Amino acid sequence: MKPVLERDPPHLASAELDLGGDVAHAPPASGLRILLVDDEPNIRKTMLICLEGEGHRVASVSNHRDAVAVASRTVFDMAFVDIRLGNESGMDLIPELLGQNPNLKIVVITAYASIDTAVEAIKRGAQDYLPKPFTPAQIGLMTRKVQAWRLLEQQLISAQEALGRATPDVDLSTSSPAMQRAMALARQVAGSNATVLLTGETGTGKGVAARAIHRWSPRAQKAFAVVSCPSLAVELLESELFGHKRGAFTGAMGDNPGRVAACEGGTLFLDEIGDLPLSLQPKLLRFIQEREYERVGDPVSRTADVRIIAATNRDLLTAVKAGTFREDLYYRLNVFQIELPPLRERMEDIEPLARALLAFLAAQNHRTALALTPEAIALLKAHSWPGNVRELRNSLERAAILSFGQCIGPEAFPFNTAAPTEAKIGDHVPIDTIEEFHIKRVLQTTPSLETAAAVLGIDQATLWRRRKKYGI
Repeated sequence: MKPVLERDPPHLASAELDLGGDVAHAPPASGLRILLVDDEPNIRKTMLICLEGEGHRVASVSNHRDAVAVASRTVFDMAFVDIRLGNESGMDLIPELLGQNPNLKIVVITAYASIDTAVEAIKRGAQDYLPKPFTPAQIGLMTRKVQAWRLLEQQLISAQEALGRATPDVDLSTSSPAMQRAMALARQVAGSNATVLLTGETGTGKGVAARAIHRWSPRAQKAFAVVSCPSLAVELLESELFGHKRGAFTGAMGDNPGRVAACEGGTLFLDEIGDLPLSLQPKLLRFIQEREYERVGDPVSRTADVRIIAATNRDLLTAVKAGTFREDLYYRLNVFQIELPPLRERMEDIEPLARALLAFLAAQNHRTALALTPEAIALLKAHSWPGNVRELRNSLERAAILSFGQCIGPEAFPFNTAAPTEAKIGDHVPIDTIEEFHIKRVLQTTPSLETAAAVLGIDQATLWRRRKKYGI
């Protein structure tokens, strides 16, 4: 018989809690959700008493098949897995459980402890290793370690949310008929699972609209993630989207579930979808159509319930004709298209937008409320805003920094209604200024970002970083 817990409680004989091995127990919801897999009844009974006594919810099973079945129905925080399950190996169960829930923390338990088995368990994805016989105190230590890990993860999420709050959320209320129509469409489609394609110039608020659609949808309590298509090389972008298996490529030191798996039940926003590499487009098409995908280096097909929202500032039909974008993917993405108007076509929104952004900037910089003079408002309304709302925010932030009083006049803004004079090679200006004007000129005279990057002699990820740096 296998060793059991040391100092078994005296009331163990009357605690018949297993009931066939497929029963989930439900103490207070503040504890962990734990899966216990061991073929020895005494071990299961004793661990149930220890774990439930600490307020955890436990599902107890005795074999590989039942463990996989229970894990397919319930998302667990933690699992205790015995290495020997009768004639089966608990080692083989580890990757299956992690395949269903990449965030699961697995602790291997065994009476046949050795360095080799410990190393093999960690290689397969286990979080820790506990040799038998063990005490209730050791079980408690393991659960507290996992709770501490979960707390760190929650703190990270909270920090990310706080970072999001540090950036002003563009007010979606508008007096512009064109913007009102766009927001009405967004609210109408939010309740469905339809794929949405947001189009419009850079800086018009496509990311804000995507978050609004998620917030208004039944998926609002689930994850929302953003992938910027031009920001990564093709190999890394595929891994970012669909995940990879350890060792799939150089630098893949561990398994990565990918954004699709992380957004289960939620929404994935694909920004600048027009720059998605052609080699990845069939894989995205398959996922949108069938909800199936494979991780890099792993032939196992997986499924995920994730809504796709895509955005682009490019004309995708032109890209289709040029052969840089698949026609079938275009029609799958274009189920419901919403075009966001540029800021120059919604001049009635400039003043309220500017006032809201100034209030935010004043609070961020611990200043009293800032106001715009009538001359400054007139200047803002006269500007063409090629960078749209993003340019407005950047201009106001610069003006707020340069302003010493409570009123901001037109002199605080770096632009006027005339076209700016371009810097030339040899002018007494910083080299960044020359680079910025050169990149702008190349972008204006090339049909796509891919072509522009080739002309500039840099990759698309570098071009994306330069555009972000200069606010292009």
